[in-house]
Amino acid sequence: MGSTAFAVFLPLALALVMFGLGLTLTVGDFARVLRFPKAAVIALVCQMIVLPVICLGLISLFRLHGALAVGMLLLVASPGGPSANLFSHIAGGNVALNITLTAINSVLAVFTLPLVVALGSTLFLDDDAAVGLRPDKFAQVFAVVLIPAAIGMLVHHRFTAWAQRMRGAVKIVSIVVLALVVVAAVAKNFDTLTENIGTLSAICLLLSTLSLLIGYFVPRLFSIDTDQAIASAMEIGVHNAAVAIAVAGSVLHSEAMAVPPAVYGVLMNVPAAIAAYLLARRLRQGVATPVPSVAS
Repeated sequence: MGSTAFAVFLPLALALVMFGLGLTLTVGDFARVLRFPKAAVIALVCQMIVLPVICLGLISLFRLHGALAVGMLLLVASPGGPSANLFSHIAGGNVALNITLTAINSVLAVFTLPLVVALGSTLFLDDDAAVGLRPDKFAQVFAVVLIPAAIGMLVHHRFTAWAQRMRGAVKIVSIVVLALVVVAAVAKNFDTLTENIGTLSAICLLLSTLSLLIGYFVPRLFSIDTDQAIASAMEIGVHNAAVAIAVAGSVLHSEAMAVPPAVYGVLMNVPAAIAAYLLARRLRQGVATPVPSVAS
């Protein structure tokens, strides 16, 4: 796939994914956070603050540098992926909380993605390649992330019955598009991938595993219900790699930054599937995970 086709395909693919997300959302999904504010706040703190810190630690531990390091940070700043709800459903999680967190994260990503990219480029890129907090970057992220989702929400509001009938098909299409975006990014940067596959695989698997553990056990430490903790774990551990890849390719014009999200987009499914299986089995057995509580 040529550079021009790649640059055109990425935003279109992401627009489709975000439009599909919008078809599943309503204004009530944002308001629903009031039903479980504690769980939502803890999950968002883990995702917005704790996860980037852990990612920086892994980058330092494995001595990742340059655009690949920025790509990892770009990945952790992206919202939950379309398969997070599926894994949460399988594991017995509160899917309504998943939907709420995805909705909020999709809005926050418009602001957090440029911030994280600016931080990453300052730390890991030289002055000539660094990307600052430029207004045009905010505008482009807004355009590729939030506008298609808002259009999807509008369609859902105006044509509710059609949107509900299309939910299943759109979710499948979104996952397929995500897979195609990952394959395209890998094919486009195959040499970079093969040169760093060991390091990137180790970082991605560790990050995914730690994300799932933190997403589950931190809420449980604060006496959050098990089903909400499961939803938090899947939302934090399963990222929308298509968002990170599209921002890297179409906004930042760095194909190398798209490689870590592409690797994560594939490998995250292994820890997520294992976690979903273990949590579902534990729920079937009626065993509550014993954890200390710091809640009053």
